[in-house]
Amino acid sequence: MLLLFIPIGITVDLAEKVGKILENKAPFAEVTAYYLDFTVYFANLLFPLFLFLSVIWFTSKLANNTEIVAFLSSGVSFSRFLRPYLIGASIVAAFALVLGMYLAPIASQGFNEFKFKYLKKNKSIQKTRDVYRQINDNDYIYVSRFIPKNKSGMNFTYEHFEGNELKYKIFADNIRYIEEDSSYRLTSYVKRTFTDSTEILEKETKKDIIFPFELEDLTPVEYAAETKSYGELLKFIDSEKRRGSPNIGRYEVVKLKKWSLPVSIFILTIIAVAVSSVKRRGGMGVNLAFGIAIAMIYVFFDKIFGVMAEQSNFPAIIAVWFPNVIFGILAIYLLQNAKR
Repeated sequence: MLLLFIPIGITVDLAEKVGKILENKAPFAEVTAYYLDFTVYFANLLFPLFLFLSVIWFTSKLANNTEIVAFLSSGVSFSRFLRPYLIGASIVAAFALVLGMYLAPIASQGFNEFKFKYLKKNKSIQKTRDVYRQINDNDYIYVSRFIPKNKSGMNFTYEHFEGNELKYKIFADNIRYIEEDSSYRLTSYVKRTFTDSTEILEKETKKDIIFPFELEDLTPVEYAAETKSYGELLKFIDSEKRRGSPNIGRYEVVKLKKWSLPVSIFILTIIAVAVSSVKRRGGMGVNLAFGIAIAMIYVFFDKIFGVMAEQSNFPAIIAVWFPNVIFGILAIYLLQNAKR
């Protein structure tokens, strides 16, 4: 199924994007790398559905040849008949887990970098206006505008608290990262230090300071979570929560899907066996049509609830696991009918 669908996916994608690739003069080597990443990226997303269709096709062949009837008539229970499918699903689920945890993030990095470099050049992938972030327990920063390309910002403010008390505040018209010495150059620098009874004012035209943050950390790209292995993702989400990021829902969805995807493999395998183990008048075509309809409904639920979690306060854990719960109940119902 992978060998069948991935080339079709690449052909359709290339036909749609070849104009922009040529227009933006993307090098052939980068285009080739993009489609290698494309293969891994979408294989990871669609792994359960490929397995689902494969099981329907294979089991329908057995049913049409009346081999399943022979199995069950010889005294083999349906649970015993199902066991090889579950063993196969376990192997595929283990592979999908490793793929999602470690290999897919690498492919996602290359896939998204190419997409925003050559295919969506004018689309902003970072928040660049009114960036307000908590750096750690004591420090907060604000820039009215962030320019990722120049690693600079405008109307910069840095506040340092100890407990609930503001100790000092730094203002600057501009801030720019200096790569040579990993410092920040502030223009029209003003620092106000507050003591118990006085306020100390310090002004300079330019001043270089080392701050405990990277400019890229202030506004991560929208696909940042997809490019991190599971351990890195957990640390990233903790850091973003402390900084008050508005994209926590998006990051939580990415984290939870790494676990829900392997579970969905078992659910869809059981549904596929239950649906296709009965010989029908329409043969394999009816089973495949029914299977594709279920697959489309599953994808619909997955996308709708995923977007709800990303764009609102809808709990990510419900959004990610709801399709599996619904289809898990359907799998149990269909399995009981198949056993009869």
